[in-house]
Amino acid sequence: MTSAGMIGSELEVIRGQTRCEVASRSKRANVMKSRIPTTYVHGVKRVRYSQEALEAKRRKEQAKLKEYLILNDDLLAKAYWGKEAFDLTTRMLNMNPEFYTAWNYRRNMLIHGIFPTRTPVEVNALLTDELSLTTALLKQHPKVYVIWNHRRWCLANVPDGPSHTDLDGWRQTNWNKELYVVEKMLDADARNFHAWNYRRYILAHMPAKRSAQSELVYTTRKIEANFSNFSAWHQRSKVLISLWETGQLDPRVSKEEEFELVKNAMYTDPSDQSVWIYHRWLIGAGEEFEVIQREIASIQELLDEQPDSKWCMESLVFYKRLVLRHHVQRLTATERGSLTQECIRLLSGLQEVDPSRRQRYKDLAWHTAAQQRM
Repeated sequence: MTSAGMIGSELEVIRGQTRCEVASRSKRANVMKSRIPTTYVHGVKRVRYSQEALEAKRRKEQAKLKEYLILNDDLLAKAYWGKEAFDLTTRMLNMNPEFYTAWNYRRNMLIHGIFPTRTPVEVNALLTDELSLTTALLKQHPKVYVIWNHRRWCLANVPDGPSHTDLDGWRQTNWNKELYVVEKMLDADARNFHAWNYRRYILAHMPAKRSAQSELVYTTRKIEANFSNFSAWHQRSKVLISLWETGQLDPRVSKEEEFELVKNAMYTDPSDQSVWIYHRWLIGAGEEFEVIQREIASIQELLDEQPDSKWCMESLVFYKRLVLRHHVQRLTATERGSLTQECIRLLSGLQEVDPSRRQRYKDLAWHTAAQQRM
């Protein structure tokens, strides 16, 4: 396809998405009128607006939409890969960083219109500017996929240099800077899964790899700061698998340390599901009978202290059913019957403490009883 054809195709897509954007923004402006009460989500305050504030916000949004449409028309009128069109994409993306077609248009201009005429030093400088642009946008929009994707694209296109004897110099500088940026992002919001995914990408592609042990220490710090940080627990599981597979840690010894860590988290906040999900990951399929029996006893102790703990009850059912499924040959008929009745009793209790899932617990109780009759 010719350059003109590529531009025409790109602009047709932009026109279509612009109409969708306008409709979407109009709907959001109308929805603002029905926003409710001040609440807190993950510790972040959600403010309740007065009618006057909502009206002012609506007018401001309409003015921005008008400016956005004018800007969009200006961009479509250019229809070439030049500096003016490139600058228009900068203005447009500052207004709406979720406009993925504008990002694609910008990358096409860089690849086909700008990079071919520049030296490697200039290309590296341009990509550094692109990273700076996305850093500024992420401060306001930390969970927009396309911004993170553009950062990955920038890193993938860093040229060799600065010299023939140091081909990875620019890349290593950029990757080190990115690791610093993403750590700052996680300091601001430790549960931003976009930042965690990007962190894994950086660690996997750095020219000079960072040790998995140091990443394990990092996850420990994040978890101890907030036990409910599911993303940190998830990252920890990834790191541990790597350490086990490469022989850097003994799986049996390190798992015991993990059980101790997760036990502290359970007793700190037994209602936090991220801790229990990580615990299930440690148990796995429940092949180790002694381990699963020990953990059942530990959770029972916690349930005795917290008799209405949904997660204690759910986990006991889950692990007792694992025993019935994988270790039935180690149980007497009396023990099997007792374990089945304990599961049914716990599932009955769960119907009271978690009524929104009552039918699920009834079904599990029926299947547990049916399994015993087989």
